[in-house]
Amino acid sequence: MIRQKIWATFGKLVLTTATLIPSTHEQAIAQKPFQLQAKWAVGGEGGWDYLAVDPTMPRLYLTHGTRVEILDTNTGKLVGNISGLKGTHGVTFDDTGKFGYISDGGANAVVVFDRASFEKVASIPAGTNPDGIVFEPRSKTVWAFNGRSKNVTVINTAQRTVVATIPLPGKPEFPTVDGDGTVFVNIEDKNDIVRLDAATTTTTATWQLTGCDSPSGMAIDVAGHRLFSVCDGNKMAVTDSKSGKSLATPAIGDGPDAAAYDAVHKLAFSSNGDGTLTIVDAGKSDYPILQSLPTKKGARTMAFDPRSGRIYLVSAEFGPRPAVTPENPHPRPTVVPESFIVLVVERN
Repeated sequence: MIRQKIWATFGKLVLTTATLIPSTHEQAIAQKPFQLQAKWAVGGEGGWDYLAVDPTMPRLYLTHGTRVEILDTNTGKLVGNISGLKGTHGVTFDDTGKFGYISDGGANAVVVFDRASFEKVASIPAGTNPDGIVFEPRSKTVWAFNGRSKNVTVINTAQRTVVATIPLPGKPEFPTVDGDGTVFVNIEDKNDIVRLDAATTTTTATWQLTGCDSPSGMAIDVAGHRLFSVCDGNKMAVTDSKSGKSLATPAIGDGPDAAAYDAVHKLAFSSNGDGTLTIVDAGKSDYPILQSLPTKKGARTMAFDPRSGRIYLVSAEFGPRPAVTPENPHPRPTVVPESFIVLVVERN
């Protein structure tokens, strides 16, 4: 269905009689843009959805049709895959470093796997077409957001059992957590954000997004209490995560699907289907656009690695678009076999 130009936080300042000026070294850092640094060939067939970076080791997980492919982020080489699935969407990780969780939308299940061996160890029933998925660290639960049944399945990771099913007002998209027991998710067909409490497994607020149509990707600034939702109509909706108040709607590229946030440099990212990565300076109150980086058409989902500052995007070559049918009024173009690639973006 996952974020560019003050590039470094000012450190030591040089005092003059008129004003405070960043050091020459910091000014040089601030001028360095993001660039497309590498392309990693993956190949295979079929479409894709979320990407995920393992928070404890150099691994990039790609949901790709009926399998999940795992790349070494140091080399770009394939180090494993998890196959035998029916229609993968997302991947999330627990905080023990041991297990990961896949939303297998085609099987209406969450698949648990061992992060060392990549072996599947359990399959837990979810709702219809689990899509976005996130681990909530305070309650040690996994939340699988079900696109077709419009609810969320909450899983106890210790017992691998479903502890709650929470109805939602519409179709959920990317979820995120604040690390302190609160879960947020975009509601794509209602232009809403829903806030949920992990302790009580209940909805605590529903906020209408201002100037945002069909929100998909979401990122969070935990320290600054802000949510970044990317929307159709070339807009990013910035929302106060405490009150639900709209803070800004900076312009982004067309056809976004994922968002990310760099807490160190206060940058918000939007990956766009038109083949751009929009980088927003979220450290300024007017949210100026710092860069619109050309990527590749269709590279509309991504993952941000806070350890390296890298952004990973995926795309492929596309063939003709299928004919419109009543069952599929908005068909996607076909994907050319063996053309699936990862794009690596980082500071020059």
